[in-house]
Amino acid sequence: MQTFQGATVYLPGAVAETTVTIADGVIIEIGGPAQGTVIDARGLILAPALIDVHGDAFERQVMPRPGVYFPMETAVLETDRQLAANGIATTYHAITLSFEPGLRSVARGREMMQAIRDLAPRLLVENRIQLRWETFATEALAVLDWAMEAPLTPSLAFNDHLSMSMRPLDMPVQDRLFEHDPDYALADLADPQVAARRHARHAERAGLGLDAYMALIADVWARRPQVQQTMQTVAAKARAKGVPMLSHDDTQPATRRFYRALGADVAEFPMTMAPLRDARAGGDTIVFGAPNAVRGGSHIGSLAAGDMVEAELCDALASDYYYPAMLAAVDRLDRDRRADRLALWSLVSSGPARAMGLEDRGDIAVGKRADLVLVDWPTGQTPAIRGTWVAGRAAYRAHPCG
Repeated sequence: MQTFQGATVYLPGAVAETTVTIADGVIIEIGGPAQGTVIDARGLILAPALIDVHGDAFERQVMPRPGVYFPMETAVLETDRQLAANGIATTYHAITLSFEPGLRSVARGREMMQAIRDLAPRLLVENRIQLRWETFATEALAVLDWAMEAPLTPSLAFNDHLSMSMRPLDMPVQDRLFEHDPDYALADLADPQVAARRHARHAERAGLGLDAYMALIADVWARRPQVQQTMQTVAAKARAKGVPMLSHDDTQPATRRFYRALGADVAEFPMTMAPLRDARAGGDTIVFGAPNAVRGGSHIGSLAAGDMVEAELCDALASDYYYPAMLAAVDRLDRDRRADRLALWSLVSSGPARAMGLEDRGDIAVGKRADLVLVDWPTGQTPAIRGTWVAGRAAYRAHPCG
């Protein structure tokens, strides 16, 4: 049994200086006398630990330089420690399952998932999986079936970066139609500018020469007539197992409606207002990237997360490609007066919990899992994590020099 004493506590709907007592991995009392081991939290904030519904920064540990791979166990252990230090108690690793070889191949994705399973007793936080499935990757179907049997239910995100890359060169990514619209405009694969401007970076990531990569693209693109039916089949399996589903980078209401019909009721990083409004009207959960909020806008010219937070059109912020961005986004949005502090904190705690159906965590309330963070946040300064608890277990503690 442990009691946090002296902290400013972020409770559902209120901020209070009170005690929080935890035992056997859950919160058992708020406001009572100190019991068991007392944790002196004077001058600190006690808040629900962060929940990350989409993070792919682990790729830097897997491949820290282009074509340079590190052992998967080393990558997983280091990523896990970074998560704990950034206050993230529950994470969904966005593991891409693609038709590409290399970093985002099906084989490497399965290897990482297996490493997470095998290392589970040594990990500090709860490492879950987002199956970031490229919908043209029929190579991934067996692994999707295997992963959906995981002890910790994964989420499933439908990605179609191939169709995105096939739009005409002069078309902004935000203007493309629903990817399976019969009027979807296409680039000419025979145009050398398409290869150079759209696919060179991906070819490097895959470890292929550009000509070989373009030949692969042509072969995979030929699968297009079967892709929608394949998505229907995979979604039906996910629904049967209670797997949360997300769409990715929506640009049209038709896109959102298609994925909602599949059971994907989370809109991840919508690019334009039309599908965003449709998502809100349809009762879907809306997720934006925390780096977008920190930087003051999207790096590719899509919707600005800060504006969406202020308009109450964002339910959760995800780390995307940088784990520290979640706490930094709360700080930036707080400085910019986009919403009150509790509403901002919900974007990295209770909002993500609801998106993933994690009813046991995300708030400081009696009976909830004791996933907590102590935050050092002096007025006008950048916040820092001082401690992270996962189901009552100290996953990270920091003791500054001063």
